Amino acid sequence: MEYGFFAMISRMKLIERWALMRNSLSENISEHSLEVSILSHALATISNERLGNHLNAEKAALIGIYHDASEIITGDMPTPIKYYNEDIQGAFKAVEEAATERLLAMLPQDLRNSYESIFIPKEEESYLWKLVKAADKLSALIKCIEERKAGNTEFLSAEKSIFAILSSMKMAEVDIFIKEFLPAYDKTLDELNGHD
Repeated sequence: MEYGFFAMISRMKLIERWALMRNSLSENISEHSLEVSILSHALATISNERLGNHLNAEKAALIGIYHDASEIITGDMPTPIKYYNEDIQGAFKAVEEAATERLLAMLPQDLRNSYESIFIPKEEESYLWKLVKAADKLSALIKCIEERKAGNTEFLSAEKSIFAILSSMKMAEVDIFIKEFLPAYDKTLDELNGHD
């Protein structure tokens, strides 16, 4: 029997993000998911090393890789629409859950259980999933910074609102990342390399 899961996952590169915004550089969910994976791993590692927690940083990275996979089926819903009101938000959540189930159904049964744990949150891992959500917001903030640096003012209000959302999360890991790592995103390549 043939299964389409990985062929579908490979289509993440075809789903463009920020559809309602004028972009200097387009971004697809495959690129975004890699960045979220890196940031999720970083936040979990910060949590473990700086805050004395015992999170599975590698699992955080895996969750980050697949966190938007349902958008292969649903497309990337623009934030102003997705969060317009509770009814739309609830309906879209149900659509995302159905899309996730459809993707998981494309796996053979003996592999499905392994993938369910990185597609469907478990209560005992709720904080790990919260870190991935924060990493998703950090990735969006980084996109806004990159657009601002490219001279695109289209993302200025998004940058402010995303920064406010991250601040309201009150997560020490996020605060550490913002303080120690985020300023470097405003630097040029020469500045990052230590050349003035």
